[in-house]
Amino acid sequence: MGNETEKIQETAVEQEVAEVKTEQEKSTELEEKASEAVEAKAATEAEKVAPAEEIPSMDEFKSEIDHSFRKLNVGDIVEGTVIGVSDTQVTVDLNSYSEGIIPIEELSNDPKFSIKADVEIGSKVSATVLRETKEGVFVLSLKAADDVLAWDKLEAAKNEGTIEKIKVNEAVKGGVVTFLYGIRAFIPASQLALQYVEDPATFVGKELEVVITEVDREKKKLILSARNVLREKAAEDKKSRIGRLQKGIVTTGTVEKITDFGAFVNIGEDLSGLVHISQISNKRIKAVKEVLKEGDTVTVKVMDVKDGKISLSIKAALEKEEEAVEDAVDDVAEEYSDGEGPTTSLGALLKGLKF
Repeated sequence: MGNETEKIQETAVEQEVAEVKTEQEKSTELEEKASEAVEAKAATEAEKVAPAEEIPSMDEFKSEIDHSFRKLNVGDIVEGTVIGVSDTQVTVDLNSYSEGIIPIEELSNDPKFSIKADVEIGSKVSATVLRETKEGVFVLSLKAADDVLAWDKLEAAKNEGTIEKIKVNEAVKGGVVTFLYGIRAFIPASQLALQYVEDPATFVGKELEVVITEVDREKKKLILSARNVLREKAAEDKKSRIGRLQKGIVTTGTVEKITDFGAFVNIGEDLSGLVHISQISNKRIKAVKEVLKEGDTVTVKVMDVKDGKISLSIKAALEKEEEAVEDAVDDVAEEYSDGEGPTTSLGALLKGLKF
C-alpha cells in the first residue's frame, strides 16, 4: 500500500514538472516569435529607407571598361564633364584613360565670353579632338564641335522647314546679316518683307521669324528668308477670312483686273472674287470692257465660296436691289391705299432710301 502511494506521488510530481517545462517552452517560443517579428519589421523599414543597391552585371562592367579604353582620333566629337576651370583652360573628364583640356582660345568666338563666368564645373560639353600630347592628354576644341553640330542642326532645320527666330545684326550690300546657331547668315533685301524694301538698314535690331532657304557647309553659306514665313502666314490668314465669308451677302468692291472671261473685284480684307462675263449685266455683252473698267466701284453678291475661290455676281446684286425697290414701292402703296395719306409724290417718298 505504501509503495502505491509513493508511486502516485511520484507521478503527480512528474506531471507538475512536465507542465512547468511546457509553460517555459511556450514562453520561450513566444519570445522567439516576437523577436523574429521585430527583426523582420526592422529589416522591412531598413529596405524602405535604403533599398538594396543594384550590382552592375559583368556586361555593364565590360562596357564601361571598353569605353574607358576606347581610341580617340583627331576630329572625333567627344562628350565630357567639366572638372576644372583656370584662367587659361578648362579640364574635362572624358570617362576615358586620359583627360582632355580646352585652351581658352578654343572655347568661344563670342567677344563677350568669360571663362570664369560662362563655364561651370559639372557642366556637360561636346568638343572636337584636336591632338594628343606626349603626356597622353587630349587637346580639345569647343568651337570646332559647336561649328560641326551647328551645321547639322541647320541642315535638319532646312529639311523640316523649321521657323527660327533671329535678330538682325547689321545691314550690308543687298541685305542684312544675322547669326543662327552661331553661324553667320545672310538675308537678301528681297526676303525681308512681303513688299519691296528700299533700305535694309531699317531692319537692324529687329527680331524676325525666318526659314532656311540654303545651307552649304563647305562654302560656309547660309541664306534665310523672312518673306516665306510672312507669305505662309498671310495665306493662312486669307484662308481663314475666306472661310468666314457667307454666301448670299451683297457688298461693294473695286474692279482690279479685267479679262476676256470676266472681271476680278476686290471686296476688301485682301479678298478678291471673279465676276464671270455672264454675271455682269442683265443684257448680253460681247466684252467686259463694254460696261466695266479697272477702278470702278460695283455692287456684287457672293454666289459661292469653294476651294479658296470666290464667285461674285453683279447681275444678282442688281436683281436683289430691284426686288428691294419693288418691295418698298408695294409697302408705300399699301400704306396710302385708303386715300387719306399726304399727297407727297412716290419719288419723294423713296428719296434717301438705300437698297
